[in-house]
Amino acid sequence: MLFYLICPEIVREKRMTKIRTRYAPSPTGRMHVGNLRTGLYEYLIAKHENGTFVLRIEDTDQERQVEGAVDIINRTLDKTGLIPDEGPDKDGGYGPYVQSKRMKTGIYMKYAKELIDKGEAYYCFCDKERLESLRRTIEMDGETKEITVYDKHCLSLSQEEIEANLAAGKPFVIRQNNPTEGTTTFHDELYGDITVDNSELDDMILIKSDGYPTYNFANVVDDHTMNITHVVRGNEYLSSSPKYVRLYEAFGWQVPVYIHLPLITDENHKKLSKRSGHSSFEDLLDQGFVAEAVVNYITLLGWSPEENREIFSMEELIEKFDYHRINKSLSVFDIGKLRWMNGEYIKAMDFDTFFEQAKPYLEAALTKGQDLRKVAAMVKTRIEVFPDITEMVDFFETLPEYDPEMYRHKKMKTTPESSLTVLKDVLPLLEAQEDYSNDALYQLLLSYAGEKGYKNGYVMWPIRTAASGKQTTPAGATEILEVLGKEESLSRIRTGIAKLEAALG
Repeated sequence: MLFYLICPEIVREKRMTKIRTRYAPSPTGRMHVGNLRTGLYEYLIAKHENGTFVLRIEDTDQERQVEGAVDIINRTLDKTGLIPDEGPDKDGGYGPYVQSKRMKTGIYMKYAKELIDKGEAYYCFCDKERLESLRRTIEMDGETKEITVYDKHCLSLSQEEIEANLAAGKPFVIRQNNPTEGTTTFHDELYGDITVDNSELDDMILIKSDGYPTYNFANVVDDHTMNITHVVRGNEYLSSSPKYVRLYEAFGWQVPVYIHLPLITDENHKKLSKRSGHSSFEDLLDQGFVAEAVVNYITLLGWSPEENREIFSMEELIEKFDYHRINKSLSVFDIGKLRWMNGEYIKAMDFDTFFEQAKPYLEAALTKGQDLRKVAAMVKTRIEVFPDITEMVDFFETLPEYDPEMYRHKKMKTTPESSLTVLKDVLPLLEAQEDYSNDALYQLLLSYAGEKGYKNGYVMWPIRTAASGKQTTPAGATEILEVLGKEESLSRIRTGIAKLEAALG
């Protein structure tokens, strides 16, 4: 059981060394939103203090590796602006920065044997059958789980037995030798001092039977030898942290600053999963979100600035980020809120940048030579994500079927009958018009409205309805006519007249 004791008044030794943080993803596929937030906070902590941000690839779990996943990691960091100061491609004197390459240097086995010599670890030769006999079922976090609690059987082996087993080539792992009595306490910057009964500490494996270090052991060794000062990770690792702390203490190393982040859930307070459709950074990009908006939004999942605002550039985040303002409560990933924020980023884009990102969607939706830049200008301030463009502009390609009742508009004071009159009046005017630019068409229809004593909306609503076949459009009547061109515009006006005549009998 973990006991939390918040002790803000405790004065701890101030670190005089330069802050060094590390982002240590495993190459197992697309980057989960939670993992990206961890990397983002590590980056902001380092940059806020003019420290060093390190990329380390943790590939000790060979079975879970996915081909191309390292490329995904590098591509994600590049797109989000989280550029490492050190890493596989930037050796700062602490390399290699890939754990499988570090393993070849013998570093993990060296430190594991040092622990054995100190009595803090031991060889375990138990076979699969014996370990299976130790499995038991427990209730954890509302779920039933099967775990193996090792009974220290091999701790009692004599030196002669150990040497004989090694000489015979018997498979082994190296386990941490944790105490069974007393307590272990460590400090987390968010949760304060946390104490755990040592009776709950399993003798976790440090070196696996294939010679690879476990994730937990490699983390401790690498963080120390790379001089990492601050470690950010999900709070699911809180229960494992006492084992890490005991390793640091066994070696006589300084424990880094721990910052355990709250879980990110969906709107139903369920853990984000692939089924949600937005669990990874690349999922979000595929859905038309802007990388900068995603970074901004994810930063706010658990952290709140002093000022009451939500839109921040990366430079502003670096300046203002204080990890002491991270919240311990669950963070809810609200896709609607992200859509709103993304829309704000799109609105703020310069037009050329926007057009380049919108162009693939426009080209897919419009194939009849429409002026894509004009259409892009219409939708820029109206979309939240780029795929919104398709449904917003599809009427330029094909006039949809629509109900003549759409011509009725209370605010514009239009009815199907009045709309029919307007369309019949303006048809010959539009037929005679040569200049189909927005300005020329607007002046033409404005003159017609003035002559008839009509308000502008009374004229424009039926024309926009006939031209688009939609209740809402990204632009007004004359802007739509300009993009459609004379021939298509006249065709749609005539279709509108025919629909209204048929409906009115």
